[in-house]
Amino acid sequence: MKNMNRIKSVLADTGHTGKWLADQLEKAPVTISKWCTNTSQPSLETIHRIAEILNVQPGDLLTKI
Repeated sequence: MKNMNRIKSVLADTGHTGKWLADQLEKAPVTISKWCTNTSQPSLETIHRIAEILNVQPGDLLTKI
């Protein structure tokens, strides 16, 4: 499966961890891990929430095709 999101790299760029993001979103760390490995994808609504939390644009979290 092609990488659909860049959550893992944006977390690294902003100095945050998956656990930190899980706490911010009130999600299980395993859910964030699945998003970071592109095993599953967050909803577009969640992408927007993550972007707000990380102070980035939603497009920064998505792989350009």
